[in-house]
Amino acid sequence: MNDEIALISDGDGLAVIGKPMAVDRFLVSEGLTAKDLGLPRLKSVLRAGSGAAEVASRVAAESGRWLKLTKESAHLVKKHGLMDSKTPGVSHVMVGQPGVIKSWLQASKGSPVGNPAFLAGAAGIMAQLAMQQTMDEITDYLAVIDEKVDDVLRAQQDTVLARMIGVALVIEETMTIRQTRGRVDEITWSKVQTAPTTVAETQAYALRQLDALAEKLEKKTNVGDLAKAAREAESKGQEWLAVLARCFQLQDAIAVLELDRVLDASPEELDGHRMGLKAARKNRMELISKCTERLVARMDAAVDRANTKVLLHPFDAPAIVHASNHVAGAIVDFNGRLGIEAARESAEARQWMDAAKEARDKALETGAEGVGVAMRFGNDGFDLARSAAGTLSNRLAERALRWRGDERNQEG
Repeated sequence: MNDEIALISDGDGLAVIGKPMAVDRFLVSEGLTAKDLGLPRLKSVLRAGSGAAEVASRVAAESGRWLKLTKESAHLVKKHGLMDSKTPGVSHVMVGQPGVIKSWLQASKGSPVGNPAFLAGAAGIMAQLAMQQTMDEITDYLAVIDEKVDDVLRAQQDTVLARMIGVALVIEETMTIRQTRGRVDEITWSKVQTAPTTVAETQAYALRQLDALAEKLEKKTNVGDLAKAAREAESKGQEWLAVLARCFQLQDAIAVLELDRVLDASPEELDGHRMGLKAARKNRMELISKCTERLVARMDAAVDRANTKVLLHPFDAPAIVHASNHVAGAIVDFNGRLGIEAARESAEARQWMDAAKEARDKALETGAEGVGVAMRFGNDGFDLARSAAGTLSNRLAERALRWRGDERNQEG
């Protein structure tokens, strides 16, 4: 490959492959840092492909680095025009040494990137790295609320949660063995073969708990009862989100182990298995997203009812708004850690939130004090937010104003 650099993308991450110095120069020129891809692990895949000896010798002399596709790195895919390969969901391109070859070329003949077995193997490893990064982010998330997670798990006598705790220990042990040995053999895999069922049961249990909180909010008509249900959603909601995050983390760990097992035992099936895991992961994310959206919708409806009775319930109504904001904030954080699509929308919503806060400040500066402000908070303020939000949904605009109103109440 000389000084050529290969770029491979699977939609979630980007791999940079080439001679070590060339790869380093490319990353430095783009201002990016990356993790080791682990090219030596592709030996078993290359044994199954045509021209294996030649491709293997080329790979042995090269370096592979991986980075998650973010706003900073995703522009490379568009900038350099990666082309679809025969491997589903994978695009690639070759680039010559900067300043020598200015045009981007399709993978050259004889290059590892042009080998279907190599691309399938690289895509499998990239999928593992993406899931491991999400697992690390969830670990950070759980560390912040670790005590709450432990409390909710210890307090439960349900056998589903008890089994999940035990399975988690086995999965962690298996991941340690994998890291030490560099592969997942039949004996190692046998430790976790039944784990997916247990984790799925726990996920379903946690989702039911969140739905139960949403149903309580929907059924309450009395503002006092509604405030009590909102406070319960605030205190219990994040705990069950944490349990869901732990389940998601364990499911990603199992998927990493699965890919290693297939890579070791049936490398020719790696690509199909990778695509199946990706589809299953997407389905899990959609299921979780719909559940959290229902809870936010019920909290929003509770705030709407409270705002119409703010004069009669001067303490319960603000408490509902306060709880609603905290639940929404917890879900935004949760979605962001898991990489759920709604989290990306929420990130955009936060930008609009700043505009809505500014509109709210102007309303407060020009308005009266006390009850008059509270009434406009539920009427004129919402209109200002809708105007400021533009293309953003009314619900997000209203959420922004409630958040600001809650902050004002706490400051006061």
